[in-house]
Amino acid sequence: MVVLGIESSAHTFGVGVVDNGRVLSNEKEMYKIGTTGMIPAKAAEFHVKNAPEVIARAMERANVGPKDITGVGYTRGPGIGPCLQVGELSAKSVADELGVKIVPVHHGVCHIEIVRALSGLKNPIVLYVSGGNSQILKRMEKPKPHYHILGETFDIGVGNMLDSFAREIKLDPAWGSSVEKTALGGDFIDLPYTVKGMDFSFTGLQTRATELAKEGKSNRDLCYSMQEVAYAMLCEATERALLLTKSTELCVAGGVAQSTKLKNMLVEVAKEHGAKFGYAGNEYNADNGAMIAFVAEMMLKKGVHSRIEDCDIEQKYRTDQMVLP
Repeated sequence: MVVLGIESSAHTFGVGVVDNGRVLSNEKEMYKIGTTGMIPAKAAEFHVKNAPEVIARAMERANVGPKDITGVGYTRGPGIGPCLQVGELSAKSVADELGVKIVPVHHGVCHIEIVRALSGLKNPIVLYVSGGNSQILKRMEKPKPHYHILGETFDIGVGNMLDSFAREIKLDPAWGSSVEKTALGGDFIDLPYTVKGMDFSFTGLQTRATELAKEGKSNRDLCYSMQEVAYAMLCEATERALLLTKSTELCVAGGVAQSTKLKNMLVEVAKEHGAKFGYAGNEYNADNGAMIAFVAEMMLKKGVHSRIEDCDIEQKYRTDQMVLP
């Protein structure tokens, strides 16, 4: 079974091709945000312009032709509306032209499932950290198979916080990765720490760090301290979930899982409790089409797909709403 997947939830238009769980290609083009952040309409225009070329490139790199494709998956949500619509329409066009089945999937579930598979884990506690969300999850089978949310952010995702602060202090590009680079060699400054059980909040941390930046505090020290506090909050809540569920596996997924600092801290949490720790290469932590194709193929093998006319997008599609294969 050869499945093509399209990801367009935010700044990336990604297309991947998967054959029976094996990634054949994973191509993308990314809208450049500079120091100003993302403008939804311009990002969507970028996706429209690049979609045909990225699809063609992914198929060429995978060495497959139109007749080889047996299904198409796309990101239904969550994400930025205009960007999601480009992926939806692209997937519908491909499915209609090729006469193949189409599968809408959840962006976060795709991040999780490809990490779980690549790391060889069965049912881990998952720390899902992205621009738009931050959650602690575990697969449950009742009432239907789904990722149950054990804990989550009360306000914004950790990636959103890092990106917003990067814009505030004019880092270019304004990504969390720029914050991580700036943090090297920094000294700790006390910042708000908010954890309630397995839930957490980042707005107080962001607000205080921004105030201190305006007062002239060192960007290096603020970036270092923001990371230390935010990641310690995530690790505390994740460790609590690991203990309460008596799980022996832990993984991290999503865009912020590209952070070496966060992964190193989670390694220590797992080691402390004798749990196996899993993660994927950054190609699969960053938004990508292969993860969409991977989950779409899983769904198709279970006979799950949608009619083209029923396909839509859902900007606030929650992780626990998708029924798993």
